[in-house]
Amino acid sequence: MSSRRRFLAGSAATLGLGALPATGVAGSAAAQATALAPEDSTRPPNLVVVLADDLGYGELGAYGQKLISTPRIDGLAAAGLRFTDAYSTAAVCAPSRCSLLTGLHTGHATVRANPSGAQGSLTAADTTFAQVLRARGYRTGIIGKWGFGPESADQDSHPNARGFEEFHGYIDHSHAHEYYPAYLWHNGVKEAIPANAGGAKGVYAPDLLRQRALDFLDRHAAEPFLLLLTPTVPHAPSDIPDTGAYASRSWSAANKGHAAQVSLFDSLVGDVVDRLRALGLEDDTVVLVTSDNGPHEEGGVNPDQFDANGPLRGYKRNLYEGGVRVPLVAWGPGRVVPGTSDRPTPLTDLLPTLAELGGAPAPSDVDGLSAAPLLTGGGAVAARHDHLYWFRDERGVTSRADAQDRQRATWLAEALRKDRWKAVRFAPVRDHALPDDQWQVELYDLATDIGETSDLAARYPARVAELVALMRASWQDTYPRTAFGAGLTVPSLAVPGQPFTATATLANGAAKLWSSVALTLRAPAGWTVRSTTATTAGQLAPGARLTTTWQVTPPADAPTAAPWTLTAEGTALAPGGPVRYAADGTVTTPPPAPVRDSYLSDLPWISAVNGWGPVERDSSNGKNAAGDGTPIAFGGTGYAKGLGVHAYSDVAFHLGGAAHRFTALVGIDDFSARQSSAGATRATVYGDDRVLLTTPTLTAATGPVPVDVDVRGVRVLRLEVSDANAKTSFDHTSWALARVTVG
Repeated sequence: MSSRRRFLAGSAATLGLGALPATGVAGSAAAQATALAPEDSTRPPNLVVVLADDLGYGELGAYGQKLISTPRIDGLAAAGLRFTDAYSTAAVCAPSRCSLLTGLHTGHATVRANPSGAQGSLTAADTTFAQVLRARGYRTGIIGKWGFGPESADQDSHPNARGFEEFHGYIDHSHAHEYYPAYLWHNGVKEAIPANAGGAKGVYAPDLLRQRALDFLDRHAAEPFLLLLTPTVPHAPSDIPDTGAYASRSWSAANKGHAAQVSLFDSLVGDVVDRLRALGLEDDTVVLVTSDNGPHEEGGVNPDQFDANGPLRGYKRNLYEGGVRVPLVAWGPGRVVPGTSDRPTPLTDLLPTLAELGGAPAPSDVDGLSAAPLLTGGGAVAARHDHLYWFRDERGVTSRADAQDRQRATWLAEALRKDRWKAVRFAPVRDHALPDDQWQVELYDLATDIGETSDLAARYPARVAELVALMRASWQDTYPRTAFGAGLTVPSLAVPGQPFTATATLANGAAKLWSSVALTLRAPAGWTVRSTTATTAGQLAPGARLTTTWQVTPPADAPTAAPWTLTAEGTALAPGGPVRYAADGTVTTPPPAPVRDSYLSDLPWISAVNGWGPVERDSSNGKNAAGDGTPIAFGGTGYAKGLGVHAYSDVAFHLGGAAHRFTALVGIDDFSARQSSAGATRATVYGDDRVLLTTPTLTAATGPVPVDVDVRGVRVLRLEVSDANAKTSFDHTSWALARVTVG
């Protein structure tokens, strides 16, 4: 089983790993290696990133707003660094936030569109800036909207698995649209809000998030911290307990509420700054305030009343400047040089910028470039991008955005800025591979036409061809990542009393050499661990990795049907100081093997990974009131037993060599087909990690595929379903009559 990577916390790491207690039951040479780390007497800055939801370029006073009051952020802009040409990396929320976290633009990022069904998810290969900084000892927290599913704990897309050791807020993208939610998440636990039960409006979520953020600052005032604060204001609906100063205006209720939400966001930023000052952290903290995309028009809000996009064309969902150019203010009296910057600065730059400020190595394969020299001054010059790229695959539509796109708001679109030139193009069919001559292309000169009113494509065909070629080069269907940090591979099963092999890696995916490299492995109490290869290395060049294996033996009396966690920990001395990374792997002492012919829906599984929600056990064709999945049917024929999954899924069962045949029907079921005909998956059956069967592409039109495989001698049976057409929203798939024959 592949690992879930973690980047360890512990503020002592910023002062030298020698100050940390030795950990790990094997590979103790790590303590000797880390003892070489010199002490760093310079405290790295605390880092606070505050991200608004759908706040337009022109909705702050510092960017020209006249009707809405934002004095606190305006004050930060006057005393800090105000960016005039900052950009979100998408025109809607989910892809923008994925790029912000990972430093990859929407031609490379894992999540490239808002969910239209299943949630977009981050993966174990996605390194966030929280993971980067946690390796340097930062305490990391996210308060507010996460927006990447599935909505469950203990999975790779959860904030805790992506470097944030503290999380309070919304996991689900749609859940975050509720200002009076019945629950919020605290790390891996749903915490009910009784005052909001049954649709009541007892507690306003932004007020809860405000307090959680201030509590985080209080608890970590004595150690370097990273706080990502992501309140959902001013996203629709314009729901707020009190419209305050706007109550007497002759505006619509939606516009009053929207203005009050923008002012609430401003006061929230002010409260954070006030708490930093009260804690004596004003000179030791860098605060960044920005937005995820342009202004919205949902719920009756009229962005034109507020001139929410300023002098720019477009709104949320448009790839014109109004949809993607956003406010960005950096403030820190002891850390940030005041002024204004017109450097084109996409939010992909946050990861390398925060890494440089915190003295942490960053992945070398990100698209972002560090803007830290702009913040800190000192004569260093911040690198500039050759060009900026945007991609849009949006099914939602709003009237103003559609009008700006000339009724092409649901078309695939791309945009690219190079110096003063901006190209935007639209595909009349939803196919990125469409030949270039079938796209509709526009060209604008931002130096003389910031409002993108005059299309110059016909006048400058060579310039258009240049920018379109850069668009093509910026897109990759999949973007393989360079390994970074620690990884751990362990088998699915750990049989009591029998040894197995665990393999860990520490990969230097950064641009500079690491030294004093070591790996250790921690196992549960009572388990024996013995390294079988070297656990240390003097140096690790960029792109290189240290790989170590251990023989691990669980005790003979270990309980069965229980999961166990092993942790690999890698340490090294990077140019900015010592770093520590960790990766968890879960093994399971197996449940008993079946002793009679059995449906899989009646057997306990060893493990179950599912792309959206839980694996559904259909034990009576949907007739039970609870504990029962969606009824399984193909072509109108119902089946009484099976498993409902959503790509990507991987469900493992312990056969223990007792079975000799596995049979099933697998395909896109009628339930999914009713939602859309776009679903397409591929199913693979594994026996002890050996492929026993792979289906052709499954669609609703082709119907299910029969499965009949020999499983004699197989200890672990795995059923995998993967997406086959990059449209995971409609990939609900069923294994009907999934059955093993014993004897």
